[in-house]
Amino acid sequence: MTQADRDWLVTLRKTKKRLITQPQAAEELGVSVRHVRRLVNALKKRGDKAVIHGLRGKPSNQRIGKSVEEEAIQILSADLYKGFGPTLASEYLADKHDIEVSKETVRQWMIGAKLWRVKEQKVTAVHVWRPRRSRVGELVQWDTSEHDWLEGRGERLYLIAMIDDATSRLFARFVRHDTTEENMKLLKSYVEKFGRPLAFYTDKAAIFQTAEKRKRDEPGVDKDPVEMPPTQIGRALQELGIAWIAAHSPQAKGRVERNFGTAQDRLVKGMRVAGAKTLEEANQYLEETYLVWWERELTVAPANSDDAHRPLDKSHSLEASLSHVEMRQVRNDYTIPLNAELYQIEREAVVSGLRKANVRVEKRLDGTIAVRFGERYLPVSRCIAAAKTKALPVKQAAPRRPANKQRGSDWFRNFDLKKGPKTWQVA
Repeated sequence: MTQADRDWLVTLRKTKKRLITQPQAAEELGVSVRHVRRLVNALKKRGDKAVIHGLRGKPSNQRIGKSVEEEAIQILSADLYKGFGPTLASEYLADKHDIEVSKETVRQWMIGAKLWRVKEQKVTAVHVWRPRRSRVGELVQWDTSEHDWLEGRGERLYLIAMIDDATSRLFARFVRHDTTEENMKLLKSYVEKFGRPLAFYTDKAAIFQTAEKRKRDEPGVDKDPVEMPPTQIGRALQELGIAWIAAHSPQAKGRVERNFGTAQDRLVKGMRVAGAKTLEEANQYLEETYLVWWERELTVAPANSDDAHRPLDKSHSLEASLSHVEMRQVRNDYTIPLNAELYQIEREAVVSGLRKANVRVEKRLDGTIAVRFGERYLPVSRCIAAAKTKALPVKQAAPRRPANKQRGSDWFRNFDLKKGPKTWQVA
């Protein structure tokens, strides 16, 4: 008999002696008055055993038969199922052998038969769970996953994903290379469809952050950090009024990381069944099937129904911001050098102060070149390189005659100072 049973017995004895009423006993025990009346009658007939359940210590009527357990253990002991965990083993027992039991029951069976070893759970650090943002568009996590998405059926692809923190709404696309240009294309599609979010949450990859260059043996702890110029994507986010937040660990942006874990399992198998072999087929399955399933099954409603996305205003230009921008100096002939090529500014666009001035050169996503001086764009055209003329042969100079070592007078050839007379003799 447990201590709880003893407490119940004290209350029932007081009720039997009419020291307290049955409603008072029911309130004290947290049961109905009818159940208290039933227990008091059982106390009169069976004594103190009335508070002990009749099935205590006996096997449950819902217990699975011993023969079923022995059959399952015999099946899982075969080499075919070697290394199976309890979850996968329970699925195969139900699908292949019509033995439907829970994974926890299979776990206990496998532990008893020494087919599964219990792993000790070691908690090294407690992770503080961060709550979701309240509105859609407040924070969007952005990352890229490199994986064999087509399982060798086609070229190697990268999956760039953007997932909303408040709703888990997913926006993704397969690309051939994880470059600044491909990430800008996805960013452009996102802004055109949903608007400008308040902030993007990414890792510290080189396309998002310019790292400070230091010597390998330089400590760098006592040195103050140097403010580095933004990357092309960082500049574009600043121009669009979107904040950028850097994650210090993969666990910090766990929502997009768990999305990749699901995609590497379900998305890969779905494309295998669909027979996707190319980039176009992979993106078609992603947009028409996988993202539809994700939107239906895994998205949640935000705590606040307001949308934090902001539309583009007149001061914003997606084509200008989402481009490769460099500053160039105009030459005296009103040409601009860019990538080993020259671009000529049209004569009608030449204004005072343009020569030797710095202009902004934008190489846009569609491949065009735009040059901005101040607040206006200048029409430019690519200069065609002139044909190289054939160089004239250089006339070689006549070889020089070797120098004569015996040039000049030779009157002193036989003159010897040591054999001559002394100075005082000459005097």
